[in-house]
Amino acid sequence: MTRQKVVLNPYPRPLDMVMSTHDAERLHDLVDVIWGKDENIPESEFARACGEAYAVITSSWQRRSLDDMPNLRAIMETGGRHPSPSVLDYKTCFARGIRVLSCAPAYGPMVAEMALGMAIAAARGIVSAHRDFAAGEELYLYPSNSAAFTLYDQPVGFVGFGGLAQSLKPLLAPFRCPIQVYDPWLPASFIEERGCAPVSLQDLLPNARVIFVLAIPSNENRAMLDRKLLSLIRSDAVLVLISRSHLVDFDALTELLHEGRFRAAIDVFPQEPLATDHPIRTAPNTILSAHRAGSVWQDMHNIGRMVVDDLETMLAGLPPTRMQSAQPEIVYRLP
Repeated sequence: MTRQKVVLNPYPRPLDMVMSTHDAERLHDLVDVIWGKDENIPESEFARACGEAYAVITSSWQRRSLDDMPNLRAIMETGGRHPSPSVLDYKTCFARGIRVLSCAPAYGPMVAEMALGMAIAAARGIVSAHRDFAAGEELYLYPSNSAAFTLYDQPVGFVGFGGLAQSLKPLLAPFRCPIQVYDPWLPASFIEERGCAPVSLQDLLPNARVIFVLAIPSNENRAMLDRKLLSLIRSDAVLVLISRSHLVDFDALTELLHEGRFRAAIDVFPQEPLATDHPIRTAPNTILSAHRAGSVWQDMHNIGRMVVDDLETMLAGLPPTRMQSAQPEIVYRLP
C-alpha cells in the first residue's frame, strides 16, 4: 500500500519545540515525511513535493496556488490561527474538501493560565511591590495593599467567548467570580448554559473589576475597544489584553493608562518587537509581557500530538477532531 506524503515545515519554530520525539516517530510511522527540518523549506523543494503532498504542516502558509496540489487533503497550521484569506484560497479548499486546521486549541490552556496570573499580579500589585522592594522602598503589611484586591467574588468580564475564554473559565471557578460575556457571534443561550451572563460592551466595561480581552481578530473588531468604550472602565479595574492588540485602540489605551484611569496587564502589541521608546513602556500600574503567554516549551508538544492524531483519523477516513477546522462563516472575516 502506497503511503501518503506530508510536508513538515514548522519553521520558524524548531521541530522539537512543536513535536515530541514520540509524536515525531508516530508521524514517520504513519506517512512519508518531506523536509522535517528546522530551516524553512526551499521553494524548489516545496514545488517538487506539491504534486503528491497529502498534507502540509506549517506555521505560516505562504500564498501558493492549490492547482499544483491535486492530492492535498489538509493544511495543518502550527502558529495558532487559521491563515488569512488574503494568502489562502479558501474557496478552493472548501470546494475540494481540503481541511484547513489550526492548532489554536493547544494554546488555550497556556494563554488562559497566563491571563489568570497577570490578572492576579495586577490586582495584588505583585510586580510594583517587587520593584519597590528591589529599590529599597518597600512598604510592609497593610500600607502596601492600599490599592490591592483579591479575585474572590469579583465581577469579571470576557470580551469574546471562544476557545481561549472557555479555557480560562474553569481556572476562575475557585474564585466564585460572576462572569459577564460580550460575544456577538454566539447566541445568548450558549453563554447562559455555561453559567455566564451575555451583555453588551456598554454594560460589561463599567461593571467588571477584571476584564479579559479574549476574542480573535476579525475585520469587524479592529480597534473595537476605542477611547469612548475604554473610558467606561472603572478606575479600580484591571484590563487584561491577552489575545490580540488588534481589538484595542492601542494609542487610546496608552494615553488612558498614563492618565491613571485604570490598571492593565498586556501581553500583545501592535508591532512586535515593540519600539524601545513606545510610551506604553512607562505607563503606570501596567504589567507588560513580551507575547509570552502561548510559548511554553513543555506544552508546545500538544501541537504535534494534535497534528498526528488528526492525520491518523483522516487517513482512516474519519474527520479530524483535535485541531480547529476552518469554517467559511469565520475565516472570511479574518484580517
